[in-house]
Amino acid sequence: MRLLLFIAVLLAGCASAPPEPEPAPPPAQNKGGYYKDDGPQENPPQNLADVPDAEPKVEPLHRYANRPYQVFGRNYVPLAQVQPFRERGLASWYGKRFHGQPTASGEVYDMYAMTAAHPTLPIPSYVRVKNLASGRSVVVRVNDRGPFHPGRIIDLSYAAAFKLGLLQPGSAQVELEAIVPGGGAPAVYVQVGAFSSRENAESLRARFTRELTWVKENVQLLLTGNLWRLHVGPYRSREDARSIAERIESELNLKPLIVVR
Repeated sequence: MRLLLFIAVLLAGCASAPPEPEPAPPPAQNKGGYYKDDGPQENPPQNLADVPDAEPKVEPLHRYANRPYQVFGRNYVPLAQVQPFRERGLASWYGKRFHGQPTASGEVYDMYAMTAAHPTLPIPSYVRVKNLASGRSVVVRVNDRGPFHPGRIIDLSYAAAFKLGLLQPGSAQVELEAIVPGGGAPAVYVQVGAFSSRENAESLRARFTRELTWVKENVQLLLTGNLWRLHVGPYRSREDARSIAERIESELNLKPLIVVR
C-alpha cells in the first residue's frame, strides 16, 4: 500500500530512553508471531537499544506528499504545516516487508531508523510517541503515510517499535505529540469551529476554503484534547484577527473566537 501511495503521489504532482529495553531481537524464523512474517531480517542489528531518537529540525515540507489523497474510499487531508498536535490511539509497526521500498516522501524505508507513518501529519515532521502502558517514549520522524486500518493512528519503524516495547504484542496504546522545531512566540488565530468529529471539522474546512476565497492565511486543523479545532492565521495582532473574525461571522453566520497559541 505504501508503494502504491508513493506512486500515486508522484503522479498527482527530550524523549526518554527505555529504562529496560527489550532483549535483542532473535533471528527471523519461518513461523512466529509476526504478521505475515513481517519481523526482523536474518541478522538484525544487536544494538537497536542504542539507536538515537530522531533529532527534530526545521525542514521544508514535501511538495507532493502533503496533498489530500484517498485510500480504501476514505479521504485524508494532511495538515498544511507543522503545528501543535496531540492524539491518542493504537500504534502498530512495519518491518522487513517494506524495508528498502520507497515511502510516501520518496525516501527509502529503513526499518532500523527512527521513522514513522501517519495518515495526516506533515511530511516531514517530528513526533514524540509515548507508550501509555510502560511510560517509554521515543522521537520519530514522519516520512510515510499510513496506517490505513481502523483504530490505528501511527505505524512505527521496527527500531522505534523495539525501543517502545511493541514488537511482541504488535501494537499498544500510545500518545502522540507533534514537535515544532524552534518553538516561537505565541501567535494570534481565529477559531471558526470545534468538533468532536473530525469528519465534521473537515467538512467545515472544505466549506470555508470554498466560500471564503479572500482568506489568504492557512486554515489549520488541530486536535486538542477530544476536540478538532479549525484555526485561521496566524495574525500579527488581536485587532487584525478581530476584523477577520467579524467578516467571517457575517458571511458564514458563525461565531469565531480569537485565540492565542
